[in-house]
Amino acid sequence: MTDPRRVHHHAPPGLPDARGLARRPHVVVVGAGIAGLAAATGLAERGVTVDVVEQAGYLGGRVGGWTEDIGPDVPGGAAMNRGFHAFFRQYYNLRTLLRRIDPGLGMLTPVDDYPLVDAHGRRDTFRGLPKTPPFNAMAFALRSPTFRLRDLIRLNARAAAPLAAVELPGIYRHLDDTDAESFLRAINFPPAARHLAFEVFSRSFFAQPSQLSAAELATMFHIYFLGSSEGLVFDVVNANFDVALWNPLRDQLESRGVRFHTGVGVRAVDAGARFRVSCDSGDELTADGVVLATDVTGLQRIVAASPGLGDAGWRDRIAGLHTAPPFVVHRLWLDRPVAPDRPPFLGTGGWSPLDNVSVLETYEHQARDWARCTGGSVVELHSYAVTEPTDGLRDALLDRLHALYPETADAGIVAERVLCRQDCPRFAPGDHAGRPGVAGPHPALALAGDGIRIDLPVALMERAATTGWSAANRLLTHFGLAGHPLYTVPTRGRSAALRRLARREVRQVR
Repeated sequence: MTDPRRVHHHAPPGLPDARGLARRPHVVVVGAGIAGLAAATGLAERGVTVDVVEQAGYLGGRVGGWTEDIGPDVPGGAAMNRGFHAFFRQYYNLRTLLRRIDPGLGMLTPVDDYPLVDAHGRRDTFRGLPKTPPFNAMAFALRSPTFRLRDLIRLNARAAAPLAAVELPGIYRHLDDTDAESFLRAINFPPAARHLAFEVFSRSFFAQPSQLSAAELATMFHIYFLGSSEGLVFDVVNANFDVALWNPLRDQLESRGVRFHTGVGVRAVDAGARFRVSCDSGDELTADGVVLATDVTGLQRIVAASPGLGDAGWRDRIAGLHTAPPFVVHRLWLDRPVAPDRPPFLGTGGWSPLDNVSVLETYEHQARDWARCTGGSVVELHSYAVTEPTDGLRDALLDRLHALYPETADAGIVAERVLCRQDCPRFAPGDHAGRPGVAGPHPALALAGDGIRIDLPVALMERAATTGWSAANRLLTHFGLAGHPLYTVPTRGRSAALRRLARREVRQVR
């Protein structure tokens, strides 16, 4: 946390430990992704007894890891996960969680650059940019082959002011009904830069720019560019997620008495004097509080099966949630290496259906060990927001890989796995107003996850972690216990002049 203007959101006050209460509260956390694990950590550290129920057989949710038998050419099984994840330096609350495993964050490895390339071969890079806003964004734009000084002059500065002067949650009232593509077109953002830089970021929300809220785009721009001086590079985990992150965290939590129930789903939650959590294993857990930290589909299924949970308005908000289009991860074990100068991560624009390429042996221990033993390479191809039939997608991804990395064209495929999932939340225009927040309809019920509304400048994994800590704080406050502090980038743009200009623009639009 090097940014001196980061915001400290103070912990709610209360007793330091549940041992000071007449009876220790018991909470069931449903879901063991980042959000659920943050909530369980926050509760257990205050002496609350916790059961974590997770439908999958592993922890971490969409950032989970497991071992899979893929044949004799990968002895001992392959380390598997759902794809590359970037741990940005401004993910303060996620890093707070990971420091429970290792205060020095030794499981993270810095990536000094993540280049972006478009179909014309134009290349953007984040290496060597200044950290101080707005010079970071200006330097990125002016050295980009897709953005020229004349483009800067042609920008509609008044219409673009909200992009540089984000105020939360006001940005959602102003821009959430507009899609990102229309907004960028309205401010005269050059098409080539729009397709390369902004499309890569928008698709990290598993959405085409035409299907992404402009408010989410502006908030993202604030988090990663103009709102933070943490820099634009990120870290990656140096081993499979289960080994590096979640198994050690599980050990930490179990030492505090947390009980994990993996491979178990929750059917329903009944609220009365105490909560009753019914599991598909036939077990029933009684609790003083519940955190629902599932994906959208899981949350909807549980609420639909729990007719006494919440009023009609709250239930309608849950039912009105949507998932983003599917995404595909294609992992390849090749019989020869890629060129040694290939970056760990390459983002692409205009290379549909390919969105990025990762070379795993450059950062992940298990892939590096296999590559050293065999002389091969482990490569991962991502396709986000898959809206077309998946027939032929594998071959199309391989064709794109061969065009970008010609040395792979003659490589033999030793093994491969294709994962297709559709469980990421949607952030379409107009979605924000109806999205449920952390507070549930009962003071001892909370929601958490990256699809849950929280009016702070956070996104993706950091939104999951922040809502998890916030869910723990809500229940801790209910029990009379002290909560945990949160940290974010500033909740509004750093330039007072730009904020005034943005407010004038909003008044004129109205």
